[in-house]
Amino acid sequence: MTAALIGIGAGTAHAAGWPPLRLGGHLYGGTNGTGAVTEADLGDFGTCHTLADPVSSVQIASGSASLVLYPQAGCGGSWAWASGSLAQSNLPGQALSYRVVTP
Repeated sequence: MTAALIGIGAGTAHAAGWPPLRLGGHLYGGTNGTGAVTEADLGDFGTCHTLADPVSSVQIASGSASLVLYPQAGCGGSWAWASGSLAQSNLPGQALSYRVVTP
């Protein structure tokens, strides 16, 4: 059982060409952790942050914060996507703003 769990963990740490997982919140302009990188301010809970450029993927590793991303500036739009405190994912569409929340 231990060998199986080690194999699973090793396979997901750098899955699908993503950058290595690192502490903090990182927003990427392209899918699968590619393109320009914006670091999310995980210490600023509740404030809406509008981004200069749209992002298409997110990577977050935090025990105390998660992100909610929105397709429009000012944390608006027709959908919202929540990350959880440990995530590596493409977004359902490009996001232009985010809010830091507790997981």
